[in-house]
Amino acid sequence: MRSLAASSMVFGAMISFEFDGDEAHLRHFLSELKLFTLAESLGGVESLISHTATMTHAGMAPEARKAAGISDSLLRVSVGLEDSEDLIADLEHAFQAAATR
Repeated sequence: MRSLAASSMVFGAMISFEFDGDEAHLRHFLSELKLFTLAESLGGVESLISHTATMTHAGMAPEARKAAGISDSLLRVSVGLEDSEDLIADLEHAFQAAATR
């Protein structure tokens, strides 16, 4: 299925993932990022990251967020125009820093 999708459509620059760690590790991860801006936006030319539970969906009740598939550890990333290798290195650095905190 992935190969069919890859051959017939262009992928977007927005992804989301679950952070595997507690709130302190999550905050440390976010603080270690240098190329991503912590912001509520669908993006632009710069790379952004948002913690949906405390930013874009903070007004929702926890039960409603859970029903919508928005966990307390969900992060949303909008990739900008920066070099992809630099962005990956920035994420790897932040993950490593959070893991060793």
